[in-house]
Amino acid sequence: MSAWNYVVTAQKPTSVSHSCVGHFTGPDQLNLIVAKFTRIEIHLFTPQGLQPMLDVPIYGRITTIELFRPNNETRNFLFIVTEKYKYCVLQWDGEKSELLTISMGDVSDVRGCPTDNGQIGIIDPDCRLIGLHLYDGLLKVMPFDNTGQLKEAFNIRLEELQVLDIKFLYGCVKPTIVVLYQDNKVARHVKTYEVALKDKNFFEGPWSQNNLDKGASLLIPVPAPPGGVIIIGEQTIVYCNANSTFKAIPIKQSIIRAYGRVDPDGSRYLLGDQTGTLHLLVLTQERERVTGLKIEHLGETSVASSISYLDNGVVYVGSRFGDSQLVKLNLQPDATGSFVEVLERYVNLGPIVDFCVVDLDRKGQGQVITCSGAFKDGSIRVVPNGIRINEQASVELQGISGLWSLKSSSSDPYDMYLVVSFISETRFLAMNMEDVLKETEIEGFDAQIQTLFCQNAINDMLIQVTANSVRLVSCISRELVDQWNAPKGSSVNVASASGSQVLLATGGGHLVYLEIRGAKLVEVKHAQLEHEISCVDLNPVGENPQYSSLAAIGLWTDISVSIFSLPDLELIRKESLGGEIVPRSVLLCTLEGVSYLLCALGDGHLFSFLLNASTGEPTDRKKVSLGTQPISLRTFSSKGTTHVFASSDRPSVIYSSNKKLLYNNVNLKEVNHMCPFNTAAFPDSLAIAKEGQFSIGTIGDIQQLRTIPLNEQPRKICHQEQSRTLAVCSIKYNHDSMEQSEAHFIRLLDHQTLEFLSTYPLDQYECGCSMVSCSFSDDSDFYYCVGTAYVLPEENEPTKGRILIYAVEDGRLRLIVEKETKGAVHSLNAFNGKLLAAINQKIQIYKWMTWDDGSHELQYECGHHGYILALYTQTRGDFIVVGDLMKSISLLVYKHEESVIEELARDYNANWMTAVEMINDDVYIGAENSYNLFTVRKNSDAVTDEERGMLEVVGEYHLGEFVNRFRHGSLVMRLPDSEMGQIPTVIFGTINGVIGIIASLPHDHYVFLEKLQATLVKFIKGVGGLSHEQWRSFHNDKKTSKARGFLDGDLIELFLDLSRGKMEEVAEAMAVPVEELSRRVEELTRLH
Repeated sequence: MSAWNYVVTAQKPTSVSHSCVGHFTGPDQLNLIVAKFTRIEIHLFTPQGLQPMLDVPIYGRITTIELFRPNNETRNFLFIVTEKYKYCVLQWDGEKSELLTISMGDVSDVRGCPTDNGQIGIIDPDCRLIGLHLYDGLLKVMPFDNTGQLKEAFNIRLEELQVLDIKFLYGCVKPTIVVLYQDNKVARHVKTYEVALKDKNFFEGPWSQNNLDKGASLLIPVPAPPGGVIIIGEQTIVYCNANSTFKAIPIKQSIIRAYGRVDPDGSRYLLGDQTGTLHLLVLTQERERVTGLKIEHLGETSVASSISYLDNGVVYVGSRFGDSQLVKLNLQPDATGSFVEVLERYVNLGPIVDFCVVDLDRKGQGQVITCSGAFKDGSIRVVPNGIRINEQASVELQGISGLWSLKSSSSDPYDMYLVVSFISETRFLAMNMEDVLKETEIEGFDAQIQTLFCQNAINDMLIQVTANSVRLVSCISRELVDQWNAPKGSSVNVASASGSQVLLATGGGHLVYLEIRGAKLVEVKHAQLEHEISCVDLNPVGENPQYSSLAAIGLWTDISVSIFSLPDLELIRKESLGGEIVPRSVLLCTLEGVSYLLCALGDGHLFSFLLNASTGEPTDRKKVSLGTQPISLRTFSSKGTTHVFASSDRPSVIYSSNKKLLYNNVNLKEVNHMCPFNTAAFPDSLAIAKEGQFSIGTIGDIQQLRTIPLNEQPRKICHQEQSRTLAVCSIKYNHDSMEQSEAHFIRLLDHQTLEFLSTYPLDQYECGCSMVSCSFSDDSDFYYCVGTAYVLPEENEPTKGRILIYAVEDGRLRLIVEKETKGAVHSLNAFNGKLLAAINQKIQIYKWMTWDDGSHELQYECGHHGYILALYTQTRGDFIVVGDLMKSISLLVYKHEESVIEELARDYNANWMTAVEMINDDVYIGAENSYNLFTVRKNSDAVTDEERGMLEVVGEYHLGEFVNRFRHGSLVMRLPDSEMGQIPTVIFGTINGVIGIIASLPHDHYVFLEKLQATLVKFIKGVGGLSHEQWRSFHNDKKTSKARGFLDGDLIELFLDLSRGKMEEVAEAMAVPVEELSRRVEELTRLH
């Protein structure tokens, strides 16, 4: 059954591996290009900051990304190399706003030892060639021809085997590389070589430098003049060049991994070290000669993995260990002495070392709480799925049929009145001087009838539409100024209004258009439509916020939505929606500067169209399912940005991000009506009518993520519902002394507020390795169990550890039991009222003993040997799955009667495990250190003992991410009536900040989606011509095999982003109606 899995990303990678700056999208446009391992983001640098232009996946893990400009070009090209030795050169297509592939290819060698220090890709400053150091002892050279195209690559043998860095030097007649390497005696040197392209060989370069700083690891080539290179060490920085210039300065011991050039002439460089300190290195020059080096401390940033200087003192600091930042370098220091001012932060969840899934609202919808970041940038992150509405006030009220907010005058920034409509009356609430909502009267409004629509109008007027009339009321006197009455024998069914217009339907397909002129309601136009009108809207999407030139109309019978022009009520376009369900709500809106027509049906489906605001033409029709009941659409504003609220049995917020419509569910069960209510007491609030209840609430951040900075590195996290707490194991690094020291803690937090309640320090050299919350046989109390290891400097592998059992009492941790172990306690699991521990090479079971005096003890019961290092364990019933450091997955069983653990089966492949989980009784999933996932199955039906003793590999897949943890759980509210409601899911977290879902599908579902995936590969091409099939193939040092048993949900869900024409082509190839295909893919998106 569960050997068929669907893998999809709920949170894209956030760790930044590389960044570069150049004129990529245009000669006058300065771009920042950010690589996040498997994705590329392209930003435009504007006076307002960074503006996103493109965010695309790459079918590979990026190892090199460089901008270069061939001699005859006005813009930069982008050169990319992936970990699987594929390369591509990309150019920007301004018309389509997408990436064009100029060239692509494979640079792998059949023989060759992959370099241990990581791949290096460099481009000659004069664009004569590209150099790649991929294998020990070889430099692959890719020459450019005269037109800027790459010619055939060739290898040149390199004497130096342990290369740490290679760069091209500036200002050399012949292309010249400088190589930083380590010899057999662990001494470090630099050497230069000239590349002879005709001879395909190296010639001895102009200079070399021996016996550098033992920590030298980074080369920075300096533009000519003066040319030369800066060598960054751990205690010194050295400059040297061909003229025998040698300058050195000592620095405080630090590891510098990132640099960014400030000036084109190379006189100043920004350096970022492992403590997050930003330094400025200045080369002092006289007559084109370097006379000295100076280093200045600027301030603190995140721990940098890349530094890109943009312009005007603005710098992008990309980070793998904390949030990436856009910072400004000021000329004067602030009060703390820092020259660094953070302009913007870009959230990074990576590395996710551990996480837990917590359902605080008990609605079956999990929040992921992660241990994120490293070193000083460590934090706890709460990743809610959906949007929280925090109720400020509520009252019981039955039968609400509509809600509207009104201002006391057009100039008032806040709302004053709430109009609450019922079936046979309307009530008016107003904020009084004490900020209390009290019932009031608006004399000119009719309170003895149901209100259909309300709106503030121009000239300080208010509009009320009822079944009988449209009333125009003065804001100031609250008295009736003018009235339009429905014709005899007919009544108004639906209505909408802008600041100066009213549009209403009076049954029988009659459409009436009124305008407010002065203090008068003037009937401008009447039209007879062929069918009954079900909904109307004229929310302005043009330049004038008070006047709309377009109206949207939904019709019964032919189930359609139409766009009419105003004031003449001429039909511009009619869109038939198909099916038998009537449109119940239409809305014209503008989100992020893009106009849309939204049309919601009575069965919870929503159609969206891109709308040309000037011509009124709708295009790019999409359909999604938001619920099962009729939807009502309203715009609202949060933090100055417009969004749309969809009220239904599954309320949602529709918002735009990077000009793409996104849907996020709200943490409320059912909402019948909603209107924005922005007052001084309740700013940016919403008034909400639910079944029998009226409430006012504030909406949380649309893309909310809570961060609790720790200033230390969290390693393990565990939730205990009974005590309403979270426990975290963390490491605090101390950089103050010359020797770096560590301190380890167990910290207790409140699970709702995430405030620290208490701290328990561990012994010197003792670190927390594992943690579980559990109860024991014959003891109903719940305990935190923590497994530790003593990491002593002189030991290769810990020989001592402890199991610590804590009770939570009055918000504090109390140590109940401690048990010494002969090794590191890598994993702990609750196991049938006992405790299962993985300690170095052994699996051990401990039972809980309670003595007569009330004290407790952990007593060893039984164990199982035979591992290199048993790192990960998961249990189900009496079965135990073990993930070994090198020996893949094995399955054990505990036998109660004999009190023994026996091995049932194992996977005989040599996989270096990083995480394991049991999908069900028979199928287990593992992640290994070459970024692959695989599933194994227990051979219960096998005939021979030998076959039964083998775990059969049933699924293999290259995820491209290093998984640290699997957990059972769901990120979304499970709805029993939905097809996906019954599908079990496993959540995973990775080093790059990815949160993903693995869903176990029924076989028929899997087969259908496998066919869709194969079809989509033909329509959706990978950036740079990279192959999807090769990317997803299981690949490690031992073997490469095609993906099986797993589907790429990220690719499948791209179907919903295709244009309507492309969708129809895919549907035709699949021989499935496009609506059916969309519905099935939308169902999948509900998994996350």
